[in-house]
Amino acid sequence: MHELSIAMSILDSVQEEVDRRSCGSVEAIHLRIGTLSGVVPDALRSAYELAAEQTPFASARLMIEEVPIVIYCAACARNQPIASSNWFCCPECNTPSNQIVSGRELEITALELPT
Repeated sequence: MHELSIAMSILDSVQEEVDRRSCGSVEAIHLRIGTLSGVVPDALRSAYELAAEQTPFASARLMIEEVPIVIYCAACARNQPIASSNWFCCPECNTPSNQIVSGRELEITALELPT
């Protein structure tokens, strides 16, 4: 389960940011995870709970925004969301595309700090 190593990397990154800003605790960690990232959000949530258990972030919530796959369709000249990672064709005109606009993300977007 590679989600455990990802969860540990997230905690390391959060700790670095907390140390850099001297901000103490974190209430929530916000992530963006693309469909094509290879990360299963539910598995990451479970792995995060395990990895965070004995850390200062044990009570921090993991907030995941799932990012759909969006391709650029040259025929339509616009970005188009697609329904399946098995079919990279424009849903409007059925033109194949290899230009992925979004869906590969795996990033920390924000930390919520106590007020």
